[in-house]
Amino acid sequence: MNTAALGFALGAAVLFAAGLVFTAIGLRHRSARRGAAVSIPTATALFVLAAPFALDLSRFDWTAALIFAAAGLGYPALVTLLTFESARRVGPGIAGALGNLTPLFAVGFAAILLGETPRPGQAAGIAAIVAGVMLISFPGRLPGGARAALGWAIALPLAAAALRGLIQPGVKAGLGIWPDAFAASAIGYIVSAAVVTGSAGFGGEPPAPAPRAAGRLWFGLIGLCNGFAVMALYFALNLAPVAFVSPIVATYPLFTLLFGAIVLPRGQGPAPRQIVGIVTTVSGVGLLLAL
Repeated sequence: MNTAALGFALGAAVLFAAGLVFTAIGLRHRSARRGAAVSIPTATALFVLAAPFALDLSRFDWTAALIFAAAGLGYPALVTLLTFESARRVGPGIAGALGNLTPLFAVGFAAILLGETPRPGQAAGIAAIVAGVMLISFPGRLPGGARAALGWAIALPLAAAALRGLIQPGVKAGLGIWPDAFAASAIGYIVSAAVVTGSAGFGGEPPAPAPRAAGRLWFGLIGLCNGFAVMALYFALNLAPVAFVSPIVATYPLFTLLFGAIVLPRGQGPAPRQIVGIVTTVSGVGLLLAL
């Protein structure tokens, strides 16, 4: 077991979870699309400011840089826009739950692109983690509007999960050429910021009201959480196979449930299916780490 990779992957999961909890607060002040136009450029600005001190150009390679840029076009930019549209059409619960299929796509693409094939025991652990986080995330009852919207619209969250799954082995391939996780994060975020900023005026939203400072602050914090999470994910991918890293990062709903209970108390504990999901996820992680 690669302890450093485990630490980075768990760190990414914790940071992704924190970003989701803060998003619930930030959405009280700004729409999701306009929030992304704050959060992604905020993280990008931090990467640009840190580049003179953290970027190692000694092994710079144009092929790797183009791979990182292509990854940035997909995530967080296009994945964010797909996720927003998914939540609008099928509801955030279904969109989030189907997004947890990312490890299956990531492992499949890694097997095709990198030749990383998980052993049977690892595959069982990955399946348990995916099943567990879907139990934690999936809504107990579907709203009538969500049921009516199911159909072709279900392809949107699946496309977002597939795109995230493709990006992970893609970035790992780039890191094999230029092993600099900071560079991968910075280049990707620069491209993502350009895409999200350019698309901010589209999407059919009404004219924005006067900006609220609280909304900017919350989405700025969300951007930092997600930016550091992506960098931790790329550090982990630089150290371990996708089949190890991706399922660990996918456990973020566990931490979302914990942080949400602290920051957004609702007066009730987890539902029975969520308890089953927690046990299943933890068991899957244990199986993955034991092999």
